[in-house]
Formats: sequence, structure tokens, C-alpha cells
Amino acid sequence: MSKVAVIGAGPMGLAVAYELAKKGDDVTVFERDARIGGMTAAVDFGGVQIERYYHFVCGPDETTFQYLKEFGLYDKLKWTETHMGFYYNGKLHDWGHPVALLRFPGLTLPEKVRYGLHVMRAKGVSDWRPYDSFSSTEWIKRSIGERAYNVMWKSLFHYKFYELQDSLSAAWLGTRIKRVALSRKNLFQERLGYIEGGSEVLIEAVARRITDLGGRIQLNASVQEIVSSSPAEAAGPSKVVGVRVGDQVQHFDQVVSTIPLPYLSRIVPGLPPEERRKHEAIRNVGVVCVLLKLKRPFTRNFWMNINDPRIEIPGLIEYSNLNPSVGATILYAPFYMPQTHPKYGRPFQEFVDETIAAMRLIRPDWDSSEVIDSMASRYEYSQTVCSPGFYDALPPMQSGLQGLFLADTSHYYPEDRSIQESVKLGQQLAAMARAARTE
Repeated sequence: MSKVAVIGAGPMGLAVAYELAKKGDDVTVFERDARIGGMTAAVDFGGVQIERYYHFVCGPDETTFQYLKEFGLYDKLKWTETHMGFYYNGKLHDWGHPVALLRFPGLTLPEKVRYGLHVMRAKGVSDWRPYDSFSSTEWIKRSIGERAYNVMWKSLFHYKFYELQDSLSAAWLGTRIKRVALSRKNLFQERLGYIEGGSEVLIEAVARRITDLGGRIQLNASVQEIVSSSPAEAAGPSKVVGVRVGDQVQHFDQVVSTIPLPYLSRIVPGLPPEERRKHEAIRNVGVVCVLLKLKRPFTRNFWMNINDPRIEIPGLIEYSNLNPSVGATILYAPFYMPQTHPKYGRPFQEFVDETIAAMRLIRPDWDSSEVIDSMASRYEYSQTVCSPGFYDALPPMQSGLQGLFLADTSHYYPEDRSIQESVKLGQQLAAMARAARTE
């Protein structure tokens, strides 16, 4: 039995703590927020319990299925035949199936064929490492042509990454195309899943099991420092000896961090210089996510991509068209951008107003009186900028500082951000921590 500190009570941190606790380790989870869940945490939105940032389940999410079964929650997994839309230059089009592609006026017939073949090829890729060496922009232009890229992808990249839009590896994009493509019921029908009651149903079940196994979850507990010995003190390599929370140093044999790498590098004075360099070189964009509660559905689509010069939002997500059990019509509008962008720090109401203005453009017959309630959330490190060569850019999950293990969403690479990848990586971190004790 070892005494282990886990930093961060999001899905990854809770998975680490659970996997260690069920093996008999003495685990304490430290969470600076007043609630567990991280980006999956839910809020009371005018009487509706809803996640601040939307999540969905795809067909390949085997680790999620495993956890749902392990916690007796598999019956909470529901599937919906969803629809997708594409708002292009003043008109909303159906999207996401071959007939919609053939009817779409923005591409020529040869471009449509190349687009369809591009998606089918991505669906069949089993090893994305060769795609790590070049950019997604280069890959798409080569596959479907520059004009088709400008129609289908350019605005999506621009309004998520801005000046970093051409700094994304093809492996990063390809896995996203593949994950959704493999979730389809058939060629003509998209099918996505959700957990009835929200992601918090699973998150809270994991947290309860941790405490049942003797672990502890401390909220409002911000770790100011991961304390380590010097080589002279340890008579060998530097190693972790504990964490400082407030004015108190608590001693631990190992520390596992699941918080964003930019936060972590600030609190580990003993981090090896080469690892610190890698931590600090990784870039992220932030997000301000608007939630609207509406009187009735805005469209029939779960998600809608947007390419219109008047609208600076990559898309709208009508979550209640995926999850009708939420009990209200809920729409998300994610505003992604670098934290340095002038818009990023604006008051939330300005983002709400911009969302409503965009919805009026999409549906001129729609009136803002349809909005019952609104809110927004801001997250500084929402999406890692996974540039070509990102495999080599990632810092190791087992630090050179003995006893420290770490990962954040950048380590999902090339996979997409999801509860699936959080839990899977949490399992890997726990296994690494236990294996290191026998080395």
C-alpha cells in the first residue's frame, strides 16, 4: 500500500484515484473547485441540471462502456439518431450523409466525390502516427482541393484557433473524423449517445466508490506546490515527498497530476528542465461557452457547422436534440479562441448577445423572445493546439522527478477530448504509478 496524492477531480483524476484505491492504496484527491467533475461538472441552469460544456458518447468509446457496466449504470446509456446541419452563406443545409452532400450547392461534383472519399479513407486509418508529420490544412487541401477546403473547413479552424489555425496536425483532425464516422448507425444515419442524467451520474458514482474504498476527496483544496527532496537529501535522484496545500505540507509517496500542464509547471520547482521546457511549449486555446434555454427547438439538428462571414462562431450544438431527457430545449454556442484574443475577456452578456444575433441571421423568422434563460462559462485551457510533431513534443507521463506522474488533455493525442479518453488515460496513469514501485 502506498500513499498517493491525485491532483484534480475531473474524470481523469477520479479514474486514477479509483483504480489505485481498489488496489488498496491510500488515496487523497485534491480539487481546487468546490465541486468535482472539471469540464464535466454540471450547474443548475434555471432548474435544469446541465453540464457547463457539452459531452456525447460515440460508438467506439469502449472504456466508457466498461465503466458504466462496472458501476451498474449501463442502462443509463441511451442512443439517439441525430441530425447535422451546415449553415453556408445565408442558408441552412442538411449535412452528414451522402444525399445531403450531393444536394449541397457549395461544392462541384468532383469536389463532392473527393470529400466523400476523404472521409471514408479517414475512417479506415488504424495508425495515425504517419499523419503526425504534416498539418491538417495541408492534408485536407491535398485530399479535397483548396476551394473545397475554404468552403468546408477554413472557417471552422479560424473561429476555433484564429492565428493558430494552420498549426494543427493531420493526426489530430483525422481521429475526430474517424470517431464520429464509426459512431454512425449506417451510411445515411448518424447515431450518438448520452448518459441519462448527465455525465455527473458516472462521475458521482466513481467518487462514491473512492470514498467507500477509504479514499478522500478534498474540495476547495488548491495544491500550491509539489514538494520534492534535493538529490543531496535523497542520496540519489530528486523525488516527490508530498504536496503543500495552504500552509501545510502533506507527505505522500507518489503524486499524480491531471490538471492542465501550464498549471502544473508552476507548482513543481523540482521539475527537470527539459520537461519544463516541453510543458511551457504546449499551447492551448480557451473557450467561452454560452448556454441558452429556449421555449422550443431552434432546429432539428444536434450540431450545426457554420460558414458565413457575418457569424464568428464555428457552430451551434442543440443538446436537447441528442438528449431529450434533459427536460428543456438547451443550445450551446462555444466561442473558442486564444486567451490573448481581444474578445476572450469580454463580459458574458456580450457573448450571449452575439449568439442570439447569429441565430436571428440563421433563422430570420426566429425571435429572441424564445430565449427563457442564458448563462456562460469560461475555461482557460480548453483545447490543446496539437501541431505537427506533437508526439515528440509531449512531456512524458512518468516524470524524471521520481514519484511524479502527470497527464492532461494534451496526452489524449491524437484522440479527441472525451470522458472516454479521460477514463482511459486515468487507468494508464494508475498502472504506471503502481508499476514504478517495483522498478
